[in-house]
Amino acid sequence: MNPSSSKLPVSFSIDKLQKEFALCENDLWTPHFNTGRYEGNWTSVSLRSQSGLINDITSFANEGYKNTELLDRCHYFKEIMDWFQCEKEAVRLLRLGPQSEIKEHTDNDTSYEDGFFRIHVPIITNPDVFFYVDKKLVPMRMGECWYANFQLPHSVANKSAEARIHLTLDCIRNEWSDQLFTEMGFDIHYSRKKEQYSEEMKQQIIAELSRNPSAAGAQIIADLQSK
Repeated sequence: MNPSSSKLPVSFSIDKLQKEFALCENDLWTPHFNTGRYEGNWTSVSLRSQSGLINDITSFANEGYKNTELLDRCHYFKEIMDWFQCEKEAVRLLRLGPQSEIKEHTDNDTSYEDGFFRIHVPIITNPDVFFYVDKKLVPMRMGECWYANFQLPHSVANKSAEARIHLTLDCIRNEWSDQLFTEMGFDIHYSRKKEQYSEEMKQQIIAELSRNPSAAGAQIIADLQSK
């Protein structure tokens, strides 16, 4: 099995990240739509969205994405986006407020093996922010660049007195990213269909898929229940 999370061999200027965040701080930050997944304050603003609007933070597969007008003001964020030589879908800033928590959950089809990878670049964080993926603490520091397999159970707790801010990029796997992930030690030919999930993880995946019914999700549920 490939790593549940991995730090990419690149880092970005903390000073430039925080200056660009300051340009966005007074824009229309939208509360995350899935209120059952968190406690406290979890909001987002879009640099790329399906409608091209700043306050559109929805994300659906096989849809087109457009840059928002906010990205026109954020040249360094655009530079970071361009470092990834692949197609980008949603690109957002995510703010998790002080003493707020994202409850453990899974996100469907969000692993590199699914042809998709989500990148986190911490802009503001501190040691009292605890980010777990597959029960393992991921020590994300400001300016670093991280991939995580969000198909696995994950959660975040901000136990500090300041907001945690991340830049996130949803990217589509291609030959360029395959070379990058191979250099990071990934087996790009690995298929999660070969995995043997624990019963607890099976039930979490089934519960998550059941919240948004689809033909593909029904097939995955059937496969999990047959094993």
